[in-house]
This record gives sequence, structure tokens and C-alpha cells, in this order.
Amino acid sequence: MEKNLKQQPSNCIKVVLFGPESTGKTTLSRHLARYYNSVWVPEYAREYLQNKWNEERKTCEPKDLLPIAEGQMLLENKLAKKTDTVLICDTDLLETKVYSEAYYIGSCDPILEKHALENSYDLYFLTYIDTPWEADDLRDKPDEREAMFKAFENTLIKYRRPYVLLKGDKKERLELAVKHIDNLLKNKL
Repeated sequence: MEKNLKQQPSNCIKVVLFGPESTGKTTLSRHLARYYNSVWVPEYAREYLQNKWNEERKTCEPKDLLPIAEGQMLLENKLAKKTDTVLICDTDLLETKVYSEAYYIGSCDPILEKHALENSYDLYFLTYIDTPWEADDLRDKPDEREAMFKAFENTLIKYRRPYVLLKGDKKERLELAVKHIDNLLKNKL
């Protein structure tokens, strides 16, 4: 299993949408992939947990985190082979680590933590909580948005990950993200 959590080398620039639930990550990541005519890596946890909810009416448990992480990395590694420009990731293992610590009394499986810290990305887009909350079967922290945002931002700072804070409406966020991705692409040449 541990080999499935390792990020494979690739030629592309990798950016990650990062932040609390219901902050526009999926919407923006899809728009960015379309804008760059590139590849979008969806959030594996969403499908995994929705299936679990539909079948068992159970939410995420600690035992789900490693299979979620493995599914995410298998998906990312597969899709990274399909582009040599920019890979737009809806999430990464560092996000899974933040959720693990928030939901399970500050703990994270050591194997998940190891790979969350080893895998690298060119830039994180930290999505702010100025978007309206949208409830669904899996979202459950509408009253803890500020605390969750701080947990995500503190993680990026603690592990010295390069990031840009995205605030505002969809258009403002897209324009700022494009500006930063364009700079990465320009510097890659």
C-alpha cells in the first residue's frame, strides 16, 4: 500500500486547491482545467465517502483515510501522465492529513502523514470561507468554517508550502489563480 501513496515523477506543474469544505475548490479546479485545456484530478474522497454513505449511512472513520489517500494518489499519478503543462488537483494528501487531525483528536496515521509531507506541488491555492455554505450528505461543519480555515492555513505555513489565498467571487478567484499559474508556466520554459 505504501508505494501507492508515493507521488510519481512528472513533467507537469502541479497545483492544488486547498481549504475547508464548501469553499469552491471543485468548481474552481474544474474551471482551471478547462481554461488550460488540461487535466483535472477530482477529489477521490468525495466518491468514496458518498458511496459509503449511500450503502451504509456511515460517515468517514479513521480506517477510511488510508484507502482514500491511496485512491487519491493512484488517480493523481495516472492523470499526471496525460499532461506536460499543468495538472489541477482538487485536493492532495496534506488536505487529508488536516481533516484527519481535525476529526480524530489531532492524530494522523504515520504512513499518511509521511507521504502527505513528502509529496510536493508547485503551488497551493488556499480557498477562503467567503463563499456561501452548501450542505450535502458529507459536509458537516458549517459552524466551524473559521477554525477549519485556520487549520488549513496553519498547515501550509508550518510545512512551508507555497500558497496564494483566494478570496472573492468565482471570477476574481479564477483571474488570480490564472495569473499565478501563467507565471509558473512562463518560468518553466
